[in-house]
Amino acid sequence: MNGVVIKTTGKRYTVKTDIGEIVQCRLKGKFRIQGIKSTNPIVVGDKVEVVQESELWMIVKLYDRKNHILRKSVNLSKQTHIIAANIDQALLMITLNSPVTTTGFIDRFLVAANAYGIEVILLFNKVDLLSDELKIQHEKLKKVYEKIGYTCFATSVIHDDLSEIKEVMKGKLNMISGHSGVGKSTLVNYLQPDLHINTKEVSDTHRQGQHTTTFSELHELDFGASIIDTPGIRGFGLVELEVAELANYFPEFFALKLECKFHNCIHKREPQCAVKSALENRDIAESRYKNYLKMLIEEEEHFRTNDY
Repeated sequence: MNGVVIKTTGKRYTVKTDIGEIVQCRLKGKFRIQGIKSTNPIVVGDKVEVVQESELWMIVKLYDRKNHILRKSVNLSKQTHIIAANIDQALLMITLNSPVTTTGFIDRFLVAANAYGIEVILLFNKVDLLSDELKIQHEKLKKVYEKIGYTCFATSVIHDDLSEIKEVMKGKLNMISGHSGVGKSTLVNYLQPDLHINTKEVSDTHRQGQHTTTFSELHELDFGASIIDTPGIRGFGLVELEVAELANYFPEFFALKLECKFHNCIHKREPQCAVKSALENRDIAESRYKNYLKMLIEEEEHFRTNDY
């Protein structure tokens, strides 16, 4: 029998079968020895085959994924953590205060999603709490990403009408991500009030979110969409991207690639670089270029110190 993984809790997996039955499963041992570097070989969104053995249900087959999004695992530099699989689009929730989402985090997430062919919607939340200074910063940041083709929403989830957001989610499997405290679970609760997902206030001490969603879970929504609510993440380490290809995942850099003098230009020190010229002309955001250089240096160092 086939189904989709809708929740993972350690070594237990909740699967919704093709006939609508919800079953609790474990993995066959072979999944742990197939050379998978990921800390979690089966994730929410995976399509699997399950069989019943006595009173236990077992996952016996993982079907090919159309995509997934992953990052480096905390303190496990050679292992990766897959966030979700078979995603139609990701919603990245961003707050400029309580907690602060940096452009470095945003750009790393966008690069990872782009590398695996996942469209991203940027959802700026808690805009009602912004000071005048942060409102100006927010508008500038929103324009940066809209200019390069990303759909952006500015909202206060607990106060505003969410009809436009629902419209872009319809008919799709959406994954929601971002730091703890940005409002991911709150958004899901307002999209589907009967779910009653636990939420917490942002910590007054560190101005960081407190983890309430500890495991990823897929929810079906009444308006014809589904969403994967994921645990909050503080950092987003990129995984095994080729140094020469990194710029390809910045849409505004990729659009200028053929205008550079050298076909293998990485837009760092090369002469007659179209990307650096665009930066000087303010056609490319300085924050994007600085974040690109940081990622580039990290990837160069990574490949110097690791053997593959």
